[in-house]
Amino acid sequence: MKTPKRLQPLVDDGLIDEVLSRLMSGKEADVFVVRCGEHIRCAKVYKEAMKRSFKKAAQYQEGRKVRSGRQARAMEKGSKYGRQQQEEIWQNAEIDALARLASAGVRVPETFGCVDGVLLMELVSDEAGDVAPQLGEVTMSEEHALEDHALMMHYIRLMLCAGIVHGDLSEFNVLVDDYGPVIIDLPQAVNAAANNSAQAMFARDVNNMRRYYGEFAPALLRTQYAKEMWALFEEGNLTPNTPLTGEFEDDSNSADVDSVLEEIKAAMEEERERKERIREADESA
Repeated sequence: MKTPKRLQPLVDDGLIDEVLSRLMSGKEADVFVVRCGEHIRCAKVYKEAMKRSFKKAAQYQEGRKVRSGRQARAMEKGSKYGRQQQEEIWQNAEIDALARLASAGVRVPETFGCVDGVLLMELVSDEAGDVAPQLGEVTMSEEHALEDHALMMHYIRLMLCAGIVHGDLSEFNVLVDDYGPVIIDLPQAVNAAANNSAQAMFARDVNNMRRYYGEFAPALLRTQYAKEMWALFEEGNLTPNTPLTGEFEDDSNSADVDSVLEEIKAAMEEERERKERIREADESA
């Protein structure tokens, strides 16, 4: 295919030998399958802020470190330099998260560098070399669902121990190869201890996994891993080896009505976005 303009500098520098195909177009990036020497990889081309449709980006950026006061002031004023810095922070968040999670033992794509807003990564594929499907495209037996859900809870526990909340985890941001789930798409990852919305985002991530795997193993729908893990995290008692039961009892007898309403509202919005993604996928098929 014709080399996209954003990938041409990497071709000129010899980092990419050939652009093979467009893999997908998402809300924050376009992804292409590329050949780098003997290796087939993918190139994630981040969209500029004005072209991104990722909602509430400012909420996700809360708690991210800015290197200097000058950067912070420029970002607050919205100057050209400030917008460039915001873009750099957005992109570096994914690179940093992928590196930290890989070190923590979470299955994520291997990275090979980021140049001019293009992230070169491992192409997650099956043994035949075909691109691995999204979790949402996979059906499974009850036994398989229970096994993969347990593995996903283990990965999420490792992520939280590393201080990271995915923030947008769903069946659309997990690939499944011959060895199980691989977590992808982390530019919106948040600092679990520094973002005021981290707990709500964490609960949504975990419960999205519960909902999907629960379609095949209904017993999972009664689990409370989100509350269990977050309580352990807040107490400083969550470790990579902490046993999880999926059970949790609230200490208070009175319900927090506002929190319940927020959870319901978030669930409704997530379901609306899920249906929209399915519709867009069907239209592009």
